[in-house]
Amino acid sequence: MKSDPLTFLINKDFVLDKKFYFISGNETTLIEKIKNLIIVKFRKNKKSNIKNIETVDGLVEQTGLFDNETLFIGKNCKGLDEKSLNRLRCFNGVFLFIQENSQKIKKIKNIFLKDKDSYLVDCYELDKSSKIKILNNYLDNNKIKIDKDIYWMLVERLDDKYMFLENSLNKILELDKESITAQNINKILTIDETGKEKIFFYLLKKNKEIISVYRDKITTNSDVNELFYFCRFFCQLIIESKNQEDYNKKIPIYLFKEKNFLIDVFKKYNSEKKKMLLYLLSSTEKVLRKQSGLSLANGLRFFLNIKKITIS
Repeated sequence: MKSDPLTFLINKDFVLDKKFYFISGNETTLIEKIKNLIIVKFRKNKKSNIKNIETVDGLVEQTGLFDNETLFIGKNCKGLDEKSLNRLRCFNGVFLFIQENSQKIKKIKNIFLKDKDSYLVDCYELDKSSKIKILNNYLDNNKIKIDKDIYWMLVERLDDKYMFLENSLNKILELDKESITAQNINKILTIDETGKEKIFFYLLKKNKEIISVYRDKITTNSDVNELFYFCRFFCQLIIESKNQEDYNKKIPIYLFKEKNFLIDVFKKYNSEKKKMLLYLLSSTEKVLRKQSGLSLANGLRFFLNIKKITIS
């Protein structure tokens, strides 16, 4: 069965009433958000037994080892097909599969689409209707009242990318009631002059100053992670875009001032460079997760490698 991402995003009372959840798409931040919401819900209602799995075949052989109800999480899990799915039904727990888009994904998605005990969740750019529902839910939950002109400004200008939409809404939450003006909302919906976005573009444009600016502005693990995920978003735009026209459509609305620069960067990437970028993203994410004590050094190395790939 198919389920809308909004089922999880705006409905706090959603129930984990299916055996299998399959999440895919190109919106990695939205995928991560839904994954975390499912984990929180599972931990709240069940005994919090969570296991990460890499292959279905290996797990099938362990039937009976999991007495307590378990949330099994498989990212790009191997061996996923109709036969293996049926063999997993006897397990005591819930399965959450996260799969990157690929040539084989249509076949896998059809399995979950037809299965009555499954939810298939597609995570892509948000349409206007979805943005309105998220905005309304956000305003209601935080008891924020705004003028109609500001409301429709948000509807029209909030980004289609969940990562940037959520970031904008969080900035609005930081404003007091008197500060929610059209002028301040307009500032929020454009690039933050002091935030990680500005640092990202500054570092990408400069050469000699990279190390000194990075060390001056990026001082904590949180800074590194925030900058990395912002970088990852733009790297994935490059990797996933088939051509320049496709890329142009994916550039967030509020970054209109940087659009020409981003297009120039995209033009420098051929298929070989995209493969290098994909490997760099994957390896850096693993290193940042496992070596938190070296985050600052690894973050700088990551950014220098992006520059090296881009200008080579």
